[in-house]
Amino acid sequence: MLIRHAPEGGVVYEAFCAAYRCDAESGPHGEHEAAQDWALRHAERTGHELFRRVYTDHARVTRPADPSQHPGRVGPERGRRQ
Repeated sequence: MLIRHAPEGGVVYEAFCAAYRCDAESGPHGEHEAAQDWALRHAERTGHELFRRVYTDHARVTRPADPSQHPGRVGPERGRRQ
């Protein structure tokens, strides 16, 4: 099987303040600039300097038409659970 980015699902961008005891977060945004701008404003207002940025995408899993042709395939003879 293959897993790949599914562009139709979009990407969600978020920023989280990582300062001690600060639970502030940007919330989900469809553009990275919105989360980044939130972090810059929060830093300006609070003096907090450390943020965690999260980019979440959507992925689609597909099966190859002929599984024996998949280069990453490991058959049951190798003992791998499928």
